[in-house]
Amino acid sequence: METLRDIVLIVHLVGFAVLFGAWVVEVFNGKRGITRVMHWGLAIAAVAGLALAAPWGIEGDLNYAKIGTKLVILIVIGALLGIGAGRQRKTGSVPPAVFWSIGILTLANASIAVIW
Repeated sequence: METLRDIVLIVHLVGFAVLFGAWVVEVFNGKRGITRVMHWGLAIAAVAGLALAAPWGIEGDLNYAKIGTKLVILIVIGALLGIGAGRQRKTGSVPPAVFWSIGILTLANASIAVIW
């Protein structure tokens, strides 16, 4: 059971890597837009994160403060992706504050996963 949990943890981190990697590509590409890959990375991270929040295959208690913090940040990232994609469709560009917030919050969420 521990091996399965470790695999889900790796999938969770890969989801954030996909989201952050797509964001970094947009930074260096100069477009600074929202891509479908970012949405997929968020979905992968969210599904795997919810699976990790279930109390299976571990000894001891779950860190509910960490889970709640990461969930709130994930929801904010999802909202920013939605707002950015809507603005991109409407005006052709994403507001810089929305774009940079997505990257910063994604990095913060991955950092919380590793450090906390």
